[in-house]
Amino acid sequence: MDALHENIAQYTHSGSKPCNMAAAGEYVVGISFEYRGNTNKAKGAPIDLVFPKEGLGWDLEAFAIMKGTRKLDAAKKLADWASSKDAMLLYGKNFAITAQPGVAAPLANVPRDYEARLVKMDFGWAAENRERILTEWKKRYDGKTEKR
Repeated sequence: MDALHENIAQYTHSGSKPCNMAAAGEYVVGISFEYRGNTNKAKGAPIDLVFPKEGLGWDLEAFAIMKGTRKLDAAKKLADWASSKDAMLLYGKNFAITAQPGVAAPLANVPRDYEARLVKMDFGWAAENRERILTEWKKRYDGKTEKR
C-alpha cells in the first residue's frame, strides 16, 4: 500500500469518482469498483478495466429498515422484494456478484471468475479492529484525501 500511495494523486470520498475522473480524462488511472468502470466503458468512455492479479477489494451494498419507521409493512414488502430472485436478476445486469449465487449473468469487460479473485477477508476481525485500521490509514495516507 505504501508503494501504491506514492502514485496516488488524491483519495476521494466517492467510490465511483476516481473512475469518472479517469473516464473524463482528468487522470490516467482511477481505482474504483467494477460497476462504475463497466458502466462508463459501455457509455463509450475511452477506458479499459484492469483487475489486479493480487486480488480484488470488496464493495458491499446493504438494505435496512429504520427502527420506528411509520410504514413498516411497506418497508418489509420492499425488503422482501429487494432480496428476491427477481431483484437479483435486475442487480445482475450491473453487478458481477449478487447475494444469491449463480444469478448474475456475466458482464462485458468483467472477468467471469470475479468472485474467486476477491481477497480473502475476515470481516469479523476487520469490524473488531475498525478504529485501529482507520487510525493507521489516517496516519499514513490521509494527507492526500480530498477535502469535504
